[in-house]
Amino acid sequence: MPNPQEAELEVLIRARYPLICLVSWEETRAERMLAALAESHHKRLFLWTFTQGFREVGKNPDASTKDPQAALDFLEKSQESAIFVLKDFHPYLQDPGVIRRLRDLVDSLKSSYKSLILLSPVLVIPVELEKDLTVIDYDLPGQAELWNLLKEVAGAAQDGAKFSVNLETEDVEKLIHAAMGMTLSEAENALAKAIVLDSKLGAADVDVILQEKKQIIRKSRLLEFFEAKEEFGGIGGLGLLKDWIHKRGMAFSDKARQFGLPQPRGILLLGVQGCGKSLTCKAVASLWRLPLLRLDMGAVFGGIVGQSEENMRRAIRTAESVAPCVLWLDEIEKGLSGTQSSNFSDAGTTARVFSTFLTWLQEKTKPVFVAATANSVNMLPPELLRKGRLDEIFFVDLPSAAERRDIFVIHIKKRGRDPEKFDLDGLCRASVGYSGAEIEQAVVEGLYEAFNAGRELSDEDLKKTLASSVPLSRTMKEDIDGLRSWAASRARPASTPDAPAQQAAGGFTRKVEVPDVRRS
Repeated sequence: MPNPQEAELEVLIRARYPLICLVSWEETRAERMLAALAESHHKRLFLWTFTQGFREVGKNPDASTKDPQAALDFLEKSQESAIFVLKDFHPYLQDPGVIRRLRDLVDSLKSSYKSLILLSPVLVIPVELEKDLTVIDYDLPGQAELWNLLKEVAGAAQDGAKFSVNLETEDVEKLIHAAMGMTLSEAENALAKAIVLDSKLGAADVDVILQEKKQIIRKSRLLEFFEAKEEFGGIGGLGLLKDWIHKRGMAFSDKARQFGLPQPRGILLLGVQGCGKSLTCKAVASLWRLPLLRLDMGAVFGGIVGQSEENMRRAIRTAESVAPCVLWLDEIEKGLSGTQSSNFSDAGTTARVFSTFLTWLQEKTKPVFVAATANSVNMLPPELLRKGRLDEIFFVDLPSAAERRDIFVIHIKKRGRDPEKFDLDGLCRASVGYSGAEIEQAVVEGLYEAFNAGRELSDEDLKKTLASSVPLSRTMKEDIDGLRSWAASRARPASTPDAPAQQAAGGFTRKVEVPDVRRS
């Protein structure tokens, strides 16, 4: 069954549209589709490149048509019922002579059985051709094409008798989902690499495909690919948030679609610095085995007029091209600060970039899960908080007593010590009001003390470092109280609150809190 772009292209050819621009990186796949289309309509297919000139499929090229003007002469004089494809013709669309010649061809093409298609990976439209040129973005291969490719690769591997490929239904779905967003050539290379590495092909090879996607992200220069190695077992507390994320782990599957579930859209983690917001975003990608992409808002803004808006659109397209994936926006309030005063401070650039991002959040159809973190609600644009753009807003508070105990266990064990040999209850009492990041630093500082003294780490070392530091909960008491007050009725708690609900913690009342730093 043809995809929507193929069906639309067929209609345009039958309706004798004069100029069609097909935007795609996949020349081979596009040629195969156009050849099938030409055959079904009993048309001939001519392909042009600057290095060879026009070449009919299965015949030798005509070197006399290598020049762009000569190619257009050939097209005009031809009496064939045919589809003419000009590959990488976009550099010549800045030549006034070529533009004029294309405009002269429009009327004759409308009254003939000839169709002209410009096949290019980039879209270049001269102002003079805007009303005559129709654009089609040829989507990357879907699940059906990737499934056929998977069968071809598996069959070829088994023919050699060196490899064992046994695809079960669950393995097939995982591999196909991992390959979504890749061209057929990229997917074929990734699957072949996976087979060569372990002589088989199965669900375990998802990581190999994700590594290949890293190359796509690196070339964009707007997104950063993160190795998602963190696990929820390394994060103390946040039980309610973890449960919410676990329940959505299979929501990208076909089974979820058949059940009627929509794809998860994203979450905003709001809270106190150092309480695990960023770490949670990384753990989500690791749990779901999806690529983790970090969008740096600073890299989006450029100095040329219109560059910032185009950079945001390119970043979105890149994220969608490797979907399903997790798009991580760390400290989003800083990147989007100033949207209200944008018209006065930067000629509206920030507002336009934010508008592009918001529209995409609302209308996106590709499985890109947005994981955003923020430390200050006052700097967040109110439009971002509206339901429908993100699934949920979670407030990450300072860790409770039980959570602080878990955090001590995690970091003591991470540094090669047995947590059971330490006074965990006493450490919990000494760390009231401390964030996960501050507890981690206390463990590190205690190790420095013990190492310098030439002895093993002790409870006294840890309690001494805790007593000598001032937690952020005291330094920024007023700001944290205000954040808790806002989140109490506007956000879901990421953790089950302590009982009693309010606890004295270093001079402030604990209600609820927000995420942004390492909780564990």
